[in-house]
Amino acid sequence: MQEASTIFIICGPTAIGKTAFAIQLAQALGTEIISADSRQCYQELGIAVAKPSAKELAMVPHHFINSHSIHDRVNAGVFEQYALQKSAQLFQQHQSIVMVGGTGLYIKAFTEGMDEMPNIAPAIREQVIKDYEQKGLAWLQEQIQLLDPNFWLQSEQQNPQRLMRALEFKLSTGDSILNFRKAEKKQRPFKIVKIGLELPREILNQRINQRVDQMLEQGLLEEAKSLMPFEHNNALQTVGYQELFAHFKGEISEAIAIEQIKQHTRQYAKRQMTWFKKETSITWMDASNLSVEKVLELKS
Repeated sequence: MQEASTIFIICGPTAIGKTAFAIQLAQALGTEIISADSRQCYQELGIAVAKPSAKELAMVPHHFINSHSIHDRVNAGVFEQYALQKSAQLFQQHQSIVMVGGTGLYIKAFTEGMDEMPNIAPAIREQVIKDYEQKGLAWLQEQIQLLDPNFWLQSEQQNPQRLMRALEFKLSTGDSILNFRKAEKKQRPFKIVKIGLELPREILNQRINQRVDQMLEQGLLEEAKSLMPFEHNNALQTVGYQELFAHFKGEISEAIAIEQIKQHTRQYAKRQMTWFKKETSITWMDASNLSVEKVLELKS
């Protein structure tokens, strides 16, 4: 590996323009991109997860896009190993590489490593899953708010897999999953430069609403309908699918489902910013006034 191997990490909330800028940066560096998105890795998902277009994927080689099936088990630990192996390979050909994504936990796993977690009793895990399947997401959200309010404030509140994991920990250990995150950072054999993209909230909210409208034009309803058989699959516990599944089952109207997608996406973007703003190692840049030159200056 070359001495000054550097990974540029472009992060920030959904719909802010991370993909387009990462491609620009990778082209300037003559390098490749590793995605740090927990949903774009699935071959079966497309429009709702804002996967880069075929044209964008052809502009720069991308990794961890279409790399897995929704039937595979993918989590932050899997991503950590994948991204470390891939970056080691890429550093043999390139001095710098680009990582881009909005899944803060995946970026943290790659840059700092994952904490060792205690084993959960299978009986507790099975009971939590059973209760969720019988009582639904609202019950699960209430349990977390009641039993682990600190986790609730930081969590992906529409993601039942994350919520069930937290509930399992609380019931099994009596402690919050947050207390098992020791924050013992692992040293990585390359330089890490993190760039966060930001915009005023009203502008970002406008972009989110416009993007949902574009997704509908691109065929989001048809995509969601084709994925209905897998609605309980972990990968489908995702904004954009869950709301439409409720509509297809006659629980809400199409107009309400679309409004909910916009609302839940705005809420998700807010939680992403809360996560990233806690990181002192991120250099923040105005997403409406980006330049590759400014980013490259951070390398020195």
